[in-house]
Amino acid sequence: MNKSGYMNTSVQEPPLDYSFRSIQMVQDLVTEEPRTGLRPVRYSKSGKSLTQSLWINNNALNDLKDFNQVVSQLLQHPENLAWIDLSFNDLITIDPVLTTFFNLSVLYLHGNSIHRLGEVNKLAALPRLRSLTLHGNPIEEEKGYSPSLPHRQYVLCNLPHLTTFDFSGVTKADRSTAEVWKRMNIKPKKVRVKHDVL
Repeated sequence: MNKSGYMNTSVQEPPLDYSFRSIQMVQDLVTEEPRTGLRPVRYSKSGKSLTQSLWINNNALNDLKDFNQVVSQLLQHPENLAWIDLSFNDLITIDPVLTTFFNLSVLYLHGNSIHRLGEVNKLAALPRLRSLTLHGNPIEEEKGYSPSLPHRQYVLCNLPHLTTFDFSGVTKADRSTAEVWKRMNIKPKKVRVKHDVL
């Protein structure tokens, strides 16, 4: 852990992989056996995984109820979780619980049921988030949606630290376009000044 309280989140351990397990509730992760990969997942003496990656993709989750508690049961250091794959589930919102994992740098949410583009705003609380996926959500049906504009610009305005969005690198031109789009489309909040009345 460095001076700022963040761990180096380069993902070195293999993921704790619960993909394709027909999981319907987060609590099921506690009793479900994770998939085995080429490299075995290492565990602490207390039986908790030492990984920084949790893959729960291709299941049937429609909420993240008890996510913090379950992650604490599964991982030795839940505060170091750097990669969460929740793609291809039935999530309708971006649960604020995801914003409690400050070292999160990769978040896959593609192929879910998220309807509102404004849900992205919640993720601004994640200082280390660098890669996000949202394609394949009903957001695409929102008026004016386009894979490149304005959906991409909205996301980049709200999450300026992203380096990859929907598996596509974020370029300097993307950032410039997002800044112009922001100035044209997002009105600054009015600041009310209180005047002392004598």
